[in-house]
Amino acid sequence: MAIFIGIGGWTYEPWRGTFYPDGLTQKRELDYAASKLTGIEINGTYYGSQKPESFRKWRNETPDGFTFAVKGTRYATNRKDLAASSESVERFLKSGITELGDKLGPINWQFMATKKFDEQDFDNFFKLLPPELDGVRLRHAVEVRHDSFRDPAFIALAKRYNIAIITGADSEFPVIADQTADYAYLRLMGTTEGHDRGYSEADLDAWAKRIKALSEGDIPGDLPCVTGERKAAPRDVYAFVISGHKVANPAAAMALIERLA
Repeated sequence: MAIFIGIGGWTYEPWRGTFYPDGLTQKRELDYAASKLTGIEINGTYYGSQKPESFRKWRNETPDGFTFAVKGTRYATNRKDLAASSESVERFLKSGITELGDKLGPINWQFMATKKFDEQDFDNFFKLLPPELDGVRLRHAVEVRHDSFRDPAFIALAKRYNIAIITGADSEFPVIADQTADYAYLRLMGTTEGHDRGYSEADLDAWAKRIKALSEGDIPGDLPCVTGERKAAPRDVYAFVISGHKVANPAAAMALIERLA
């Protein structure tokens, strides 16, 4: 199965001279990042819409086999009643993301840490997420950050709709490693200033081992599961090094790619 590893975004001033070579023009940063990584999570779409031409340009600037995860609009997820987000979901999905074509990876629908699990509320939301648009497959994933989602009913609901639960690790948020879709999505948020590559070599080894296990259909025993089910079918894995000591995130992602090559 395919494994995609990358970072959040590609425009970040402290990466110039650390990740990006001195003298590299800003318009070539995506091209350079795509030569070192196998995926990027686009975060700007959470705050505002992009133009179809932008998605088309990003697709054309990256090599075959590269992937983009796209963060869904906050206007859909930051609601008390998720059924009311229909218009926001539709507007986002038709904003041009399908211009990425086969380079479109999962859509991350991120919820605030105050959002609690309500089965009917999330069932209403999942019904709004189509599996395909404009001939392009849509892979939906949810990033939930409240302990109430440690509920077998939530796992069963996500599995019914083939929606991945994002495993957000090395942060203050709850870790849920249950696999509910035919792809896995991880966000690693624990890079620190004390390591040149964000994580210690031992931690990088451990994460590479976990990612490989997930791709082979095994849920690592050191990642918390709500249901306790540790066997699944082999699947594609999308893993992004996000947040933490951001300047080191590209180095951490490249270190994981090296280990999994």
